[in-house]
Amino acid sequence: MTDRYAREALKTLAQDMLSKGGLAADKAEVVAELLVRTDELGVTTHGLSMVPYYLPELASGNMTRDGVHEVVSDRGATLVWDGNYLPGHWIMQQALEVCMDRARELGVVCLSIRRSHHIGCLSTLTRIAAAQGLICMISTSDPSGRWVAPFGGTDAVLTPNPWAVGYPAADHPVLIDTCASITTVSKVREHINSGTQFAHPWMLDSQGNATTDPTVVNQTPKGTILPVGGADHGHKGYAMALTVEMLTQALSGHGRSEDVTRWGGNVFLQIMDPAAFAGADPFVREVEALNAACRASRPAPGFDAVRIPGDRAARMLDRSRTEGIALPDEVWTRVRAAAETLGVALPAAL
Repeated sequence: MTDRYAREALKTLAQDMLSKGGLAADKAEVVAELLVRTDELGVTTHGLSMVPYYLPELASGNMTRDGVHEVVSDRGATLVWDGNYLPGHWIMQQALEVCMDRARELGVVCLSIRRSHHIGCLSTLTRIAAAQGLICMISTSDPSGRWVAPFGGTDAVLTPNPWAVGYPAADHPVLIDTCASITTVSKVREHINSGTQFAHPWMLDSQGNATTDPTVVNQTPKGTILPVGGADHGHKGYAMALTVEMLTQALSGHGRSEDVTRWGGNVFLQIMDPAAFAGADPFVREVEALNAACRASRPAPGFDAVRIPGDRAARMLDRSRTEGIALPDEVWTRVRAAAETLGVALPAAL
């Protein structure tokens, strides 16, 4: 079952919970806003559902409650920041503002961030820049995380290593959001919480056998998530994972060589302005020609149409704005439990 809620009610709920959890008010407002934007897009694994995971991080001090990031290096078109484990949504808002401004002047700007906290849904972030006519690329990894086995191995070494690209089009931004693993940690948690198996063998047990069972990550020895391509072509996802960790860890100067044990997010952000290349209008013209060609392709059996990444997000956003934001029971159950523990009032469903 899925209920719908008013946008401002959910934002107030998230903000109140984070503030009660100890997060500074200015940062709680930014995090709450971006979490709600994520739920508006229909990505409920990374919206308000993250608050119950952030609260223990705030309580333990693993998520820094207040303060600012450190600028480690600034050469104009390239930057390195130390996020001091501040909330990733807040860090990324600062990063986008700086990089978008500079990209309009310089054409291309790259920023590598070390020691941020979790940055949430990448499409929510890339969409901010794409909606302003810019190209945005984001990738992230956690130097302390070990969830994914390298291709040919059985031991967890890598994180899912998400990467995303957002860029402008005529109707709505194109939002490519994927990761180097065949599924995400959030999806694994979702299946464990709901007691369901994956539809396909996306996990490896401790012996290296492919399985649909998400609970292998809680067993001893620990199972892992497969890279993109699975047991058959996982070398492709493995290559993506190495690329993401190079951009986020090697460029930021902080990673696995330090035997990191604290959960955090390293980030690589690149902003490009099409106006600095062949021009904004030719860019959109070519994007639209390609989108139209893909959409015109005859659907294969089992498909009713060919879609462009971002189509679903645009539909979900329109529906969220007219009917309220949908939250599945699995998410609401955990959010409700956390809110009740904090003594935060819950909004009624629409």
